[in-house]
Amino acid sequence: MAARSWFYASEGQQQGPYPEIQLRELIARGTITLETLVWTEGMANWQRVAEIPGLAPGASRPPAMPRAGTALPRTGGYSDGPLSIDLPLWSFLGRVLLLGIGSLLVIPAPWTGTAFYRWMASRTQVPGRPNFAFNGQPGDIWYVFIATGLLNYASVYDSTLQLLAIPVSAYLSWILLRWLAGNLSSNGQPLPIAFNGSAVTFIGWQLLTYISFITIIGWAWVTAAWVRWICRNISGTRREVIFNGSGLEILWRTIVLGIGCAFLIPIPWVLRWYNRWFVSQFELVERAA
Repeated sequence: MAARSWFYASEGQQQGPYPEIQLRELIARGTITLETLVWTEGMANWQRVAEIPGLAPGASRPPAMPRAGTALPRTGGYSDGPLSIDLPLWSFLGRVLLLGIGSLLVIPAPWTGTAFYRWMASRTQVPGRPNFAFNGQPGDIWYVFIATGLLNYASVYDSTLQLLAIPVSAYLSWILLRWLAGNLSSNGQPLPIAFNGSAVTFIGWQLLTYISFITIIGWAWVTAAWVRWICRNISGTRREVIFNGSGLEILWRTIVLGIGCAFLIPIPWVLRWYNRWFVSQFELVERAA
């Protein structure tokens, strides 16, 4: 079990994941007691530290019954809650720059793009899904990365190609999204997740977003609705994925991001701030019956 990652409950909230060695340190310091509920992949239910042989010294006594009114996390590790992401500032900036360079040079794009998605997934905390990861390979959809890079260059030199690039780019993004959703894992086990939204509807949302720029600010509300549509078309999860961000929140944060990028120096900080907020707006909730 030493290689496993653990969660523990504190005031009814799930904390973690933590490597077992770190969990033992928390027990030794008294942060986690023998009565604390813990869970790791493979356990049917949350259990107290005292119930798990060998996890803590002196943990062989019979477990105490829970006190009345004690808030317990959901069993089986499938607790609800928002996603979060830990983005070390300079590592994040380096990954973004590498992604951009790969896109500009086109040929390296499948490798730099895949590496970026893997790193971002590894920094994302998903409730009840320890060691969340992305396992896609550069050769899976290399043509999507190459075509996207070439399309960006072509649309710069020809206005007609720029218009044609909109639906084609949207279709390539649809393929990319399906690839991302289909290659996720937790604790080394593939997750049966899939994005089932149709390509035609996805392209329609992309076109609507471009048209909404005529209103100056309407694109933010269209973007929020588009992301919610994507969430509704994610299958294979025991919980429903929802997006809580509003059009107004997307609008003012994007304006701040643009201003920060215009001054160059704040770019790393505003990029991290924006991405952290965006990821935190996704939440896992119990599916309606």
